[in-house]
Amino acid sequence: MALLRSRSITATGAAGFSLVELLVAACLGLLVWGVVLQALVADGRQVDRLVRQLRERGQQQRVLALLRGDLLRATRVDLAQGAGAACALGGRDPVLQLTTPAGPITYTVGGAPSAIWRGRVLMRCGPAFGLHGEPSAGAAQNRVLLDGLNDPGLEAALEPDGLLRLRLRQAFEPAGGGVQRIETETRLGAGG
Repeated sequence: MALLRSRSITATGAAGFSLVELLVAACLGLLVWGVVLQALVADGRQVDRLVRQLRERGQQQRVLALLRGDLLRATRVDLAQGAGAACALGGRDPVLQLTTPAGPITYTVGGAPSAIWRGRVLMRCGPAFGLHGEPSAGAAQNRVLLDGLNDPGLEAALEPDGLLRLRLRQAFEPAGGGVQRIETETRLGAGG
């Protein structure tokens, strides 16, 4: 009779999994899916950071292209002077002032003119542009070019070789937290 009992347990055990085995397998499966899901979320955050960095770097490149065009039209370059600016500076610090045939152009860094901007801003006070990209002879306009600037934001220095060295610094908080910083530096001369 003991022999019969042993055979029936073996036959029953071979027919399927016990409840404990099923629970252990389900827990392991959930654990694996949790790790996979966590890796996907971390990868998504990294992609968001990269996209944000590329977008901000593109903005910096457009600002430097605008500055390069203004510099090509300039007949005089002054550092950190706000005297003769065509717009009210609003407490912002002048970094660069260009004298052009269309009028003075002043680049300033400081507090944002309204709450829609992230922290410190870079502003351009100067002639607007016409439909074909040429400076217009109308009244000067004060426009935000870049926000989220790190202190000092825009640095300008004349090099001994006559080139103008410009450095833009930004800092922002990506969706995943932390602080991300971007810095772009270029040297421009009379030939752009």
